[in-house]
Amino acid sequence: MAIKITDECINCGACEPECPNNAIYEGAVDWKASDGTSLQGTITMPSGLTVDADSAQEPVSDDVYFIVTDKCTECKGFHEEPQCAAVCPVDCCVPDEDHVESEEALLNKKAFLHGE
Repeated sequence: MAIKITDECINCGACEPECPNNAIYEGAVDWKASDGTSLQGTITMPSGLTVDADSAQEPVSDDVYFIVTDKCTECKGFHEEPQCAAVCPVDCCVPDEDHVESEEALLNKKAFLHGE
């Protein structure tokens, strides 16, 4: 399953540079599918959302840092554990029960994001 950031986030930013997929953004900041990935042109994200990889998408949260579910692989294929959760000083990076994915699905998502 993907990781989510709860409202307990203190906006310290410790998690953002740790994400190998650039899936973490500061609150109220637009995101792009191409940020930190090899995605180009019109693509269909794992959730079925079709976007231009380089066009700005609306923020998921305006108040706290957020994780783009379609870009989160729980660090599978990069690290043993989700790095955002490992560095979060207030333990607000938690599994997202609304987006449960198998290890195989997460590794397939990693391959999709990075053109492997």
